Amino acid sequence: MNLRFLETFVWLAKLRNFRLTAEKIHTTQAAVSSRIATLEQELGVRLFDRGDREVTLTLEGSKALVYADRLVRTMHDMLESMKDRALYTGVVRIGVIESIIHSWFPELMARIHRTYPQLEVELAGDTTIRLIEQFSKGNLDLILQTDAVLGADVQNMPLCDFPMRWVGATGLNLHGDVLTLSDIATFPILSFSRNSGPHRFLERLFDGSVGKQVHINCMTSVSAMARLVADGFGLAMIPPAIIQRELANGDVQLLKIDTEMPNMSLVCSYRSGPETPLFQQIAVAAQQTAQEFARGLDGDVARMPTSDVAADPWTIATRPD
Repeated sequence: MNLRFLETFVWLAKLRNFRLTAEKIHTTQAAVSSRIATLEQELGVRLFDRGDREVTLTLEGSKALVYADRLVRTMHDMLESMKDRALYTGVVRIGVIESIIHSWFPELMARIHRTYPQLEVELAGDTTIRLIEQFSKGNLDLILQTDAVLGADVQNMPLCDFPMRWVGATGLNLHGDVLTLSDIATFPILSFSRNSGPHRFLERLFDGSVGKQVHINCMTSVSAMARLVADGFGLAMIPPAIIQRELANGDVQLLKIDTEMPNMSLVCSYRSGPETPLFQQIAVAAQQTAQEFARGLDGDVARMPTSDVAADPWTIATRPD
């Protein structure tokens, strides 16, 4: 039985679309269809039910997938064990949020280049919501962001935690006093993108705690948000880890507030499959890089992650007793 045909079967089962599968394995839709038809003829069963846009596994297809996936993994494990990492070629597509780009991602890129000098990296910088969407469509191989991705074939690896703090321009002279939520609400509030974890948290935080509606200005660019804070436009809840230059230059100051903020938990998500060994190795490199970054800083800036990936760290505002 042709292992390449089995690999095609595994990818079609995961992506459920002939076009996406053809793009993934660098062939044509006709070739994918022919390979599946050959497998079905050899096995004497129908592996997929064909729909207008998607295919779904039949009962027999689900049974066959268990064995096909095992065979393909074994083949790739054997090839990986024989391969010199310095000779890796091809492209790996990594999605990453700005909070990581502005902290330890440059070191990760350097580490990947040292380990896999022939490997090309396609980088997609975006919000967590959009990265997960692109990852779910098969457009990204692994993503570095804030939310665990659900799925039977997806692995989530904790990276590190970034404590969140309120910051404001030094010229506002707010860093000496302990501020309340009402004090914060007198200024324009800057936040990460709409419907992100930090944005949802802030909406719940101010809802019912302040006697007026609080307008939150959402931004997709961390650089723009840091610039606006430094220029005195408003206040922001942001990880100090990503504005170390602005803090060191004295452009912004950390503010004291009577309400404790949550941590931003960073996660690497990658899909299990025939190419898992490479993706897993890069995920491990990301974890090592993130944790080396955390160990080199004060605990108020970056911390080691909890043992498990949190489902949603933004659900509850933790308040001191």
